[in-house]
Amino acid sequence: MIEVTRDVKNSLLARREITCTFKGLAGKLKKLEAVDMISKQFNLDGKVIVPIILKNETGRPMISGTFYVYDDEKLARLHVKPAIFSRLDKAKGGGEKEEKKEAPAEKPAEKKEPKEAKEPKKEAKESKEPEKKAKESKEPEKESK
Repeated sequence: MIEVTRDVKNSLLARREITCTFKGLAGKLKKLEAVDMISKQFNLDGKVIVPIILKNETGRPMISGTFYVYDDEKLARLHVKPAIFSRLDKAKGGGEKEEKKEAPAEKPAEKKEPKEAKEPKKEAKESKEPEKKAKESKEPEKESK
């Protein structure tokens, strides 16, 4: 099910880089599930595994993935982009609390803006209506002459 394509120890960055393919799991595999599978396959308990990319192959039920294995989480956070860790935290459920706090503050601000935007439109429509009535009243007069 898991086929290792490349397994390299990068001593300069103090990490292990694993590239492998997951057969038959296209569209079904999530990053956290892939991390669990890698940790069981290589007995990496207690180490930090960062899923860098999971890529589906077109027309085949295969996923190729790249993972970095660090001994220390601080070192991993220094080397890897913060966006990757924020996505992982969100997938784990840590980012939901932050989103809920921000969402109520945004909703009232959105409600105020549309009300203000609607009022000028009504005024514009009302100002056009008297002009239309005046034009309509002038047209019949021209015909009668």
